[in-house]
Amino acid sequence: MIAGIVLAAGFARRMGRQKLLLDLKGKPVVRWTVEAVLPHVDDCVVVTGQDDAAVRAALTDLAVRFVVNPRPQDGQGSSIAAGAAALKPWTAAALVVLGDQPMTPPRVMVALLAAQRERGRAIAAPSYRGTRGTPVLFTADVFPELRALTGDAGARVVVAARPERVEVVEFDIAMPADVDTPEDFARLHVQ
Repeated sequence: MIAGIVLAAGFARRMGRQKLLLDLKGKPVVRWTVEAVLPHVDDCVVVTGQDDAAVRAALTDLAVRFVVNPRPQDGQGSSIAAGAAALKPWTAAALVVLGDQPMTPPRVMVALLAAQRERGRAIAAPSYRGTRGTPVLFTADVFPELRALTGDAGARVVVAARPERVEVVEFDIAMPADVDTPEDFARLHVQ
């Protein structure tokens, strides 16, 4: 079974308001992200924080499970740990996805899943014109490391710990945009 872990617990400090709930072409940002992930996974865990009720409302009627990060102020690592802890015991791999990256092309997730199946490495990570990015696929072998994460570095430390277990998948496209600032959000409306 393949799972998705969608990180939706951030504080949106640079945006000044909850970016995941902003309306992007008729839907909340987080809904775009989750709807893009669902066709590629068998189980989807959305990690929420202080805006739990509003994020749940934005995802009403979607086949997802929710887990609340009890300490979202500790950073992205704590959200990944909460999501990894909520995975079902028979999960073979999990795709860790940023909730504020609503326009990740579906082919990125398809290519990561295919690369892991074909090469058998524990981690499949994208590189956009030479720059590492997200989402990242982790097999169950790596879940204990994900569950132990803390701080704001996210899973970068897990990816960097043993490069030989990482399959880098190259994409000749710009890295999918995060919605971190009002300017980022404005740019998405013209894409």
